[in-house]
Amino acid sequence: MEPQDAPDGPEAQRGFICASFNQDTTSLSVGTKTGYRLFSATAVDKLERIHEGVECPDVYIVERLFSSSLVVVVSLSMPRRMNVYHFKKGTEICNYSYSNNILSVRLNRQRLVVCLEESIYIHNIKDMKLLKTLLNTPTNPSGLCALSVNHSNSYLAYPGSTTIGEITVYDANNLSTLTLIQAHDSPLAALTFNASGTKLASASEKGTVIRVFTIPEGQKLFEFRRGMKRYVSISSLSFSADAQFLCASSNTETVHIFKLEQHCPSSQEEESPTWSAYVGKMFTAASTYLPAQVSDMMHQDRAFATVRLNMFGLKNICALATIQKLPRLLVASSDGYFYIYNVDPQDGGECILAHKHRLFDSSEEQVEGSDEDKLDNVAPQPASQSYAATVALPSTPPSSTTLMGYSEDGGAQKGEIIPEHEFAEGPICLDDENEFPPVGSHSN
Repeated sequence: MEPQDAPDGPEAQRGFICASFNQDTTSLSVGTKTGYRLFSATAVDKLERIHEGVECPDVYIVERLFSSSLVVVVSLSMPRRMNVYHFKKGTEICNYSYSNNILSVRLNRQRLVVCLEESIYIHNIKDMKLLKTLLNTPTNPSGLCALSVNHSNSYLAYPGSTTIGEITVYDANNLSTLTLIQAHDSPLAALTFNASGTKLASASEKGTVIRVFTIPEGQKLFEFRRGMKRYVSISSLSFSADAQFLCASSNTETVHIFKLEQHCPSSQEEESPTWSAYVGKMFTAASTYLPAQVSDMMHQDRAFATVRLNMFGLKNICALATIQKLPRLLVASSDGYFYIYNVDPQDGGECILAHKHRLFDSSEEQVEGSDEDKLDNVAPQPASQSYAATVALPSTPPSSTTLMGYSEDGGAQKGEIIPEHEFAEGPICLDDENEFPPVGSHSN
């Protein structure tokens, strides 16, 4: 979720800046004006606060690696610097500074990806070694990208064009481009992989149609119509763990859930066709003679289930999860609340609110001011003291005019400037290795 203006209203919590779910939707991370908070999302009637970090204020990116102690944080006060923390020990693992503002960070158990407006950095998460820099990528002001949580493939998707909805799918394990997908006529607004990395969903800036493609082939599997009357800004897409459902939230009051099922006529229908089946066949036949746009609309599926939020125009993120053995829709909103809805996997329809949790205590002070413009206007600050503060860092990171980039293998070429970084000695080791198991090498 992008940093944004604080919402107005009696229930507005102005400490809220951003939110994200971890890779298996068991944890919610929230960036605030005072730092960041980690919550457990494994119960309906209780939202347990796991940790509150105050190492740096105004956190606009916070990403947790599954249920491990590793958390990645970027602050509005130093938007070019990424800090990696072991939050249970309260120590910094390392930090990196880049040539421009960090717009998004994605991670799985094999790779950590940092997205800038016109470049992408791919790190090995075990030792934070920089493996690859994708330079001169199409201008991506929102930092839109998606990384498969399945570390055996580590597919990375990002916009391949600034004018149309082209998707570049990149293999972050083997460091090579897989395919280009012509997904939409207008620029991309949202991307997400399913858990296994075999499906990729996308939406454009129009927000009316959501498409699902096979990966790595890039063949279109499904096409869903979110709406027809108005263009909307899709803020998040998320598959269920079994990839049978896909949810989409936007700047409207409605969250849509789509069911990924192929429509095959049953033998019974073929033996004794009903009037509705007959009409359906007539429409299908007629669609071949209609203009392409009309024909496409006739073949697009509508939402299987919906949620009506009591807000409009506020950014939010959504996810599908199984909590206490039942399917749930989770929504974290910039109004400062976390909503849990029950989903009927058989009949769909309107989802029922099961619980509503405050992300902030009602007694906490609301802070005035807008956070959205800080990302572009704030001047980078000197590095704060840390366990590796003996490493001398300049007061300002190198500008984009002095940073020349990296060679294809990730190493520095003559005359190039490597971003400043601080390493912990040896590979990253967490005390909860059962939650972050070592990843062995895979032969292809």
